[in-house]
Amino acid sequence: MSIHKPDIKKVTTHQLAAMKARGEKISMLTAYDYSMAKILDASGIDVLLVGDSASNVMAGNETTLPITLDQMIYHATSVVRAVDRALVVVDIPFGSYQGSSTEALRSAIRIMKETGGHAVKVEGGAEIQESVKKILSAGVPVMGHLGLTPQSIYKFGTYTVRAKEEEEAQKLIEDAKLLEELGCFALVLEKIPSALAEKVAKELTIPVIGIGAGAGVDGQVLVVHDMLGITQDFKPRFLRRYANIGGIMKEAVQVYISDVKSHDFPNEKECY
Repeated sequence: MSIHKPDIKKVTTHQLAAMKARGEKISMLTAYDYSMAKILDASGIDVLLVGDSASNVMAGNETTLPITLDQMIYHATSVVRAVDRALVVVDIPFGSYQGSSTEALRSAIRIMKETGGHAVKVEGGAEIQESVKKILSAGVPVMGHLGLTPQSIYKFGTYTVRAKEEEEAQKLIEDAKLLEELGCFALVLEKIPSALAEKVAKELTIPVIGIGAGAGVDGQVLVVHDMLGITQDFKPRFLRRYANIGGIMKEAVQVYISDVKSHDFPNEKECY
């Protein structure tokens, strides 16, 4: 017997473009597992990013580089099972698209077929254009990512603000326009000057979503563990903590430990 779900209008790439056109901001958060994604989707979030930041917040790695394609597929599959409304975008991890456009296409197809996700995200501009073209040629929607690109952290050597100098800023603008011309449906700009991000958002017709890129873009994205206060030691200027879930969880666990030690849990009503 199938359970009937009420009709829910799913968010699509077309709807995101329409949101930009009418000036409605786009809300986006990361998600890596079924339970969290279920809550976020029910809350009305527009886009869920299965980010390679899972490497940091879920696996404890220092960078996003170690996470594999198989691991990203595992996380994305878990998220997609939970979602009724949001658009689900999946990061293609480091080493799975930069080497060759054929490998990029193979990775994107695996993600789409095995996870049920709706789009993929890649980092970079002109240097990965052949990979972007190949993925798009198969009908897979692509979200771009410029500015601070964490997969290139060892090239930059730092997580400081990108594109402050004129030459890098100009390259970012050119890369953004190139990604739009190639057919990307949206673009993430990370940790760049707000004036530059606003300029890019105004010059592109596709939605531009920022993280540490000011208010002049078309939407915002944060890592959900950061904005909920589950992670405690990451405190960049752009992060607003909307809750202290980490603190609440710690207190609850401490009360549980106390109740177990004092023989208070379980009580008579909690036994069979």
